[in-house]
Amino acid sequence: MSKKMLLVAVCLLALTGGLALIKFSHFKKMGAADAGIPPLTVTAAPVKADTWEVTINAVGSLAAYQGITVTTESSGIIREIAFEPGSRVQAGDILIKLDTTVLEAQLAAAAARADLARVNAERTRALFASNTSAKADLDSAEAQLKQTQADVESIQASIDQKIVRAPFAGRLGVRQINLGQFIDRGNAIVSLQALDPIYVNFTVPQQRVGEIALGMVVRMTSDALPGEVIEGRVTAINPEVDSASRNARIQATLANANEKLRPGMFANVAAVLPQKDRVLCIPATAVLYAPYGDSVFVIEDQKDATSGKTTQVLRQQFVRLGRTMGDFVAIVDGLKEGQQVVTTGVFKLRNGAAVIIDNKLAPAASLTPKPSDS
Repeated sequence: MSKKMLLVAVCLLALTGGLALIKFSHFKKMGAADAGIPPLTVTAAPVKADTWEVTINAVGSLAAYQGITVTTESSGIIREIAFEPGSRVQAGDILIKLDTTVLEAQLAAAAARADLARVNAERTRALFASNTSAKADLDSAEAQLKQTQADVESIQASIDQKIVRAPFAGRLGVRQINLGQFIDRGNAIVSLQALDPIYVNFTVPQQRVGEIALGMVVRMTSDALPGEVIEGRVTAINPEVDSASRNARIQATLANANEKLRPGMFANVAAVLPQKDRVLCIPATAVLYAPYGDSVFVIEDQKDATSGKTTQVLRQQFVRLGRTMGDFVAIVDGLKEGQQVVTTGVFKLRNGAAVIIDNKLAPAASLTPKPSDS
């Protein structure tokens, strides 16, 4: 029985040894194959120290410096439309005129009564001066004159209400009335917006309200103006915090001479704080993003122990990322200044691969990129 067990053990050892020899030979061939792989050509950039502005970023909405829907405080038939939709107007320009035929007739009658009252008052003053008229007659004549003059002014005010004027200078919108139409008090006529300057309203969390100050520089970007950055300044800080969102409303004023910015537009806002941060940064394209952790490929010199030749190889390094600015991302932990990292095609690389650096076709990274095809 012991001989059989010994024979089985010897067979198992021989089989295990044979398998190990085959596997070793396979690994040797793989190593030889890897040794024959030519170095990969990559683009690279150094980890560099830089000073970045500190900003509070928010999403905002544009609002007119002054903006209303023009209405009328009197009802009537529209007899004249004195504006063109989309045109600019100055304060006091006539927009529409309503029918005043009846009022003008009433004004003429009131003016005649006022003239008669004035003549009677002058006559009564003369009679009173010659002691041929009582003081009561003079008082009655003076009161009648004032009443008729007030009637004239009242009718004239009603006629003036039939003329709708622009309350301030600005840009008109789409006309909402037609000639000959009857409009009632409060009916919309046209939108009037003062666009230069223009406001951008945004909110910041309550824990950062104390960092915002009047006069602080604000940079605004919008997809309506691709590639453009418009600077303004904080002009108002709401004294109360919204109890539901715990955010405070901030208002900044921007120049808008060409009127490309319009009320209601979406805007990205960055309030620039006075302090600056010292950071280590690399191009964002150098980062291999993954759920288990972000990493980069560091290029290191490796000396062959046999030949003494120095080659450049890759080492995958996990990093902790900070905020981004333009085409760059800040590195909080994992890299040192001056190290070289691969900047393109990192998803195709592997740890320990030999590389050659060639930056002839490397994309230019910028803190303030302006894409030409946006």
